[in-house]
Amino acid sequence: MKLARCAHDGVVSWGAIEGDHVNLLGAEHAVPLGGWTLAALDTALKRPAAAVSLEEVSLLSPTPAPSKVICVGLNYRDHAIEAGAEIPEIPLIFAKFPSSVIGPGSAIVIPEDSDQIDWEVELAVVIGSSARNVSESDALAAVLGYTVSVDVSARDLQLSDGQFVRAKSYDTFCPTGPWIVTVDELGDASDLGIGLSVNGETMQSSRTSELIFGVEEIIAFCSRVATLNPGDLILTGTPDGTGFGFDPRRYLSPGDRMAAWVEGIGELVNPVVAA
Repeated sequence: MKLARCAHDGVVSWGAIEGDHVNLLGAEHAVPLGGWTLAALDTALKRPAAAVSLEEVSLLSPTPAPSKVICVGLNYRDHAIEAGAEIPEIPLIFAKFPSSVIGPGSAIVIPEDSDQIDWEVELAVVIGSSARNVSESDALAAVLGYTVSVDVSARDLQLSDGQFVRAKSYDTFCPTGPWIVTVDELGDASDLGIGLSVNGETMQSSRTSELIFGVEEIIAFCSRVATLNPGDLILTGTPDGTGFGFDPRRYLSPGDRMAAWVEGIGELVNPVVAA
């Protein structure tokens, strides 16, 4: 199932995507998603409020208020090489502020204190039920599904700060969407095409089979650090082709159009504007 969060006639709703229309499940706060489990979704789907064309709704971030946005750095070998870094022996995790999350079509805002805003397309895991100290073999039981995300990064601030949080946590620096594809529909996420373009020019193109640490290993590792809550996002890493890796380096500018995609999920498009 493709689960979307959208606005229709002034009401924010959850809906299930089917072809070119969406079966609205009712007002956002009236749908008993509970722990974001498939069972709760199945219950809600038995009483959809309406079926409308996708053209009639505005898609919003499918993860509006995660308690955590966990990112995995240097998780594609080719990206670690382009960054001049050693291949990590364990997942390198860091956080983005949840307030950085935006949805499809929302603008990425270039802050006044940086002019080196970079892109990093990522397969994002959406947690569906609380998980703590889970094993790799049980990890997918905690997952609702997958979506597309971009870890937008201010490279100059990242280098000057010597750590990641400020550079990656500005408002609008975590575009996410266009919807969640549930685990049962997407199936195995270990070999999916992934890529990103700016103004129609492909910058990143790879496959999730190039991940150093796979989804199950990442979830198990993160759950040993903190309890994973329903709605939390885990960004699994980005392949090479970031602007930082070009010679000369290339960064986002006002007026750009960024499009990120993951095979089997869809395309996430966001414009870029000045502060």
